[in-house]
Amino acid sequence: MSFNFEKLIVWQDAVELTGKIHDLTLTFPKEELYVLTSQIKRAADSIALNIAEGSTGQSKKEFKRFLGFAVRSGIEIISCLYVARRRKLIDQVIFEDFYKTTEQLIIKIQALRKSLHD
Repeated sequence: MSFNFEKLIVWQDAVELTGKIHDLTLTFPKEELYVLTSQIKRAADSIALNIAEGSTGQSKKEFKRFLGFAVRSGIEIISCLYVARRRKLIDQVIFEDFYKTTEQLIIKIQALRKSLHD
């Protein structure tokens, strides 16, 4: 069975990002497990989950609302990246790579959201 969200590039990109975030957090120290590790992973997962949930055939208005949640989760990832850099858990190169990837996903989600007319 195929669901509509599985065809969405933004959902596919969000699933890819959540995998990359997971791999990144494997390098974080154990004392961050229930702090930053948990927070950034939940934010990344939330993007894909909100896109999928919002696309369930409800109204376009409802889908737009869930896409807004996905954007906010992306912004949360950006903030977590700043915290990780500040705590010296990631270097500038890794920060910039994940920042750019997340920013591009946010832009795509915003474009999809704008394309949905009530």
